[in-house]
This record gives sequence, structure tokens and C-alpha cells, in this order.
Amino acid sequence: MNRFVPLAVTAAALGAGPAQAFTAYVSNEKGNSVSVVDLDTMTVTRTIPVGQRPRGITLSSDGKTLYVCTSDDDHIEMIDTETLKPLGTLPSGPDPELFVLAPDGKRLYVANEDDNMVTVLDLEQRAMETEIPVGVEPEGMGVSPDGKWLVNTSETTNMAHFIDTGTLQLTDNVLVDTRPRFAQFTPDGKQVWVSAEIGGTVSVIDAASRQVVKKIGFEVQGVRKETIQPVGVRITADGKTAFVALGPANRVAVVDTATYEVTDYLLVGQRVWQLAFTPDGKYLVSTNGASNDISVIDVAARKVVKSITVGELPWGVAIR
Repeated sequence: MNRFVPLAVTAAALGAGPAQAFTAYVSNEKGNSVSVVDLDTMTVTRTIPVGQRPRGITLSSDGKTLYVCTSDDDHIEMIDTETLKPLGTLPSGPDPELFVLAPDGKRLYVANEDDNMVTVLDLEQRAMETEIPVGVEPEGMGVSPDGKWLVNTSETTNMAHFIDTGTLQLTDNVLVDTRPRFAQFTPDGKQVWVSAEIGGTVSVIDAASRQVVKKIGFEVQGVRKETIQPVGVRITADGKTAFVALGPANRVAVVDTATYEVTDYLLVGQRVWQLAFTPDGKYLVSTNGASNDISVIDVAARKVVKSITVGELPWGVAIR
């Protein structure tokens, strides 16, 4: 018996309202492509060729434009989500890896790994507004819900850098554990959760005081400590639960944000990297690079409901 069922069936079983159709866009780092996944039928409907080494991926505020960091081409590609045709490119600086869209949808903040800069892009002008010097090998990018603060993580400097988006000046540096990869604000904007891949922890930073108030560690029975490598972090809209991708541990950790206790580990594909919620918050999608698939997780049930094969080395995911 197949234990995987379509999202529409799962939603009905949980007593939910009418199912909504969502589309996931998955960047395939080695495949130089983006997989388009219908999350209702749980199938890949299109594979879009893009530039070299696509990693970071996100959508415009209206969902009409898909932005993709093509790292080895040193730019950001734009794709029309209706026609799936290219709309042109944006300048980004060398080796763009991750980016985040400002809450008002007017700017993209881009981490450029090779030149230790955060690039600020004006989306209306399709032009670079400025570059902000940060630590060595910048990667993680998080923006506060009110849009006033940007946090970049630098892999080699092992810091979270706080940037005032009004002045575009770096104001504070917070030391975290080794090789920080991702930064995520809580929905109330009071905390920033920063994952450290090699350190094996998530640092919870008080956004006001810029102090680390908690370091969360992870232990998975039967899994070697060195393979537990936190990367992607996502927090539910109610702020009560965090999900952390644990890389080669092939697990997504479930964390109670009030107690900082890990309440569950969900087995997904191999080398789980990034995460994204469906817009209704009912499902979480993980990218599993080494197994070339994505896992669809029922958030309420804490259960993987489907594994979907995509392209080669899936890295990032955005959902419309």
C-alpha cells in the first residue's frame, strides 16, 4: 500500500476547507535548471533551463516573477511564472548565493559569496543601488517583518551582521558558531535564528539587544554528530514552531520556540538543505540534494506525505 497521498486528500482527511493549488519552484544546482512542481498532483510539470549553478530562489510579492541566483554566471535571472519564459537578468555582484526580498517588494538583498558584499538591488529600476561590506563568504540573508533590519551571515567570519535598511549601514556584528548558513526572523521580529552548519547549532539572537539568548543543539539517535549540519530554518506564522534542515543527517528538526526544545525529527531525503512553507502554512517542502528529490511535510501531522523526484542536486525552493 502506498503511504503517500495527494495534498487534496490529506487536507480533506484533516477536515480542511477546499484544497488550494500551489506551485513549487526548485533550483537544481548541478542540473542548471528549475523544476516546476504542481503540489496538488505532486508531479513535476516543467523543467526550465537556467544559468550555471542556480541556488537561491524567491518570488516577487505578486508571485508573477521568479528570481534565481545563477551563481557561476554572476547574476540573477528573472522568469515569468505564467509563461515560464525568461524576463532578463539583474546585476548581483560575483557568486550570488542567497537573497531575500524586502517586505514591500521593492528591493532584493543579495549575498555575494566571492567579494564579501551584500548587494542591494532596486527592482523597479532593475539596477544595483549599493554594496555593503560584510564578513568573509556571506551567505544567509534574513529581513525583519517591518523591513527595517537586514541580517547577513558570513560563513568564514562566523558572524551575523545587522544592517539598517534605512541607512544601508552595518551597525552590529554578533558572533555565532562555525559556518553560519541561514538567518530567519521570528514573525514578531523579536528574534533572529541563525543556523551554523559545522557548529551543529542554531543561535537564537535577541533582535533588540543583539545578544545570543540560546544555542540549540541536535541529537539524532543512530546518526553521527558530525553529519548533523543545520542549514535552512523556517518558523510557522504563529511563531510557535521552528523547522530546521539538518543536512546530511537527512532529518528536519521540529523545535518548540517557547522552550527551545526539539520535539521531533522528521526523516526526509538525503542532504536536506532548504525549506519553504506553502502560503497557507499547511505544508513544508524540503530540498534534498543528494537524493535529487523534495519532501512534502504535513505541518500539523508532523509527517512526510510525499517524495517527488526533481533535477540534479536540488538546492532552494520557493512556493506560489
